[in-house]
Amino acid sequence: MMVFTDPELDYLGSQRLARIATASAEGEPDVAAVGFRLDGDDIVVGGLDLTRTRKYYNVKATGRASLVVDDLASVDPWRPRMVKVTGRAEIGTDDRGKLTIRLHPETVWSFGLGEEGGGSMKRSVA
Repeated sequence: MMVFTDPELDYLGSQRLARIATASAEGEPDVAAVGFRLDGDDIVVGGLDLTRTRKYYNVKATGRASLVVDDLASVDPWRPRMVKVTGRAEIGTDDRGKLTIRLHPETVWSFGLGEEGGGSMKRSVA
């Protein structure tokens, strides 16, 4: 099964910033702006000093995260675009040995993509 549709892949490839949401073992939420990249079906998030962040400790504690990438294609007419991914997350390393958070998608929700702006689409991919 393909995790991302072609319009989702095109959109994700055109963006550089996202927000990652995590929660502590006690349920305390956190959200942070991050850079990201696709690696196959996974989304990889890094950081300057990842071990000093709440997202790092939250992923270690719960193994879960959500990430949203969004923008406005136009303000007149109003045309928001978004891809939201929720799933299992783990701490790993990239090919240079730098710590990363790897998000394995389980649910993908997107809207506003494609030439006509597309409709909303939410689906399980795990």
